[in-house]
Amino acid sequence: MDHRVVSISMGSSTRNKSVVETFMGKTFAIERIGADGDRERIRAWVKQLDGRVDAIGVGGTNLYVGAAGKRYAFKEMQELYATRQTPVVDGYGLKEVLEPRTIRLLQNEGIVDFRGKKTLMVNGVDRFGMSEALANAGARLRFADLAFALGVPIAVKSWRLHQALARMLLPVLVRMPFDWLYPTGSSEDLIVPKFESYYRWAEVIAGDFLYIKRHLPPPERRALEGKIVITNTVTAGDVPLLRERGVKLLVTTTPVLDGRSFATNVMEGVVVTLAGKRPSEMTTDDYERILTAWNARPRIEEL
Repeated sequence: MDHRVVSISMGSSTRNKSVVETFMGKTFAIERIGADGDRERIRAWVKQLDGRVDAIGVGGTNLYVGAAGKRYAFKEMQELYATRQTPVVDGYGLKEVLEPRTIRLLQNEGIVDFRGKKTLMVNGVDRFGMSEALANAGARLRFADLAFALGVPIAVKSWRLHQALARMLLPVLVRMPFDWLYPTGSSEDLIVPKFESYYRWAEVIAGDFLYIKRHLPPPERRALEGKIVITNTVTAGDVPLLRERGVKLLVTTTPVLDGRSFATNVMEGVVVTLAGKRPSEMTTDDYERILTAWNARPRIEEL
């Protein structure tokens, strides 16, 4: 085996997965392990794997979120995932390149015409690159970060206002316990129907899948009938949830590996390893070069 990348997730162990894949002639053992929200278990795994794997992915949480090109660090997670040797990645760097590429590909290949299309971003601050690309493609955006992260039923209709609010709020929010903002552990598997009008309004629903899943209306409501979902990590068990709700098209920015779309933190671990650089040394050109050489394409699946 040439390389090994392990994603240590704050999330549920029911979503664990391991595969062996070849990228650009190199064989990778890829594994996702969930800690069910147990921070001490994460700390122990990070210590155990430090110096023994090529990259450690941060799953089910973030090291950073961003707005207008500026990133803000979650101090709690920075400390929890601290290593001495092994590069640690949360997908932030890769998302800023991969997700705009996906939006451009969908537009340029005539798969989705975003011009004027009603598009719900469930978490724009974690998807700055995707949000900007959608705005540039002419999408009619609504940002529901306040609703899906904080339970405040407010949707922001302006890209510029969303960025201004993010710059005001993020310095405070990154100091909060992460599980106040995002489903972790067993809560990943809970669906509490809410904000149905947001789902109904949208023609495209985009962003982190656990946020999309978190408040899905029940199947009989058919609130997602004919919708397009653009997201990241989707397991084989997640697809039926969308199909039974009438979703027309599923797009994941990362490819399918053995029936599973792995998270961007996993794929960033692969990309950084292939580049032979530390995450802090990676540039946009480095990500573009590796993605082009790899011929990386999103998963596009009619449901």
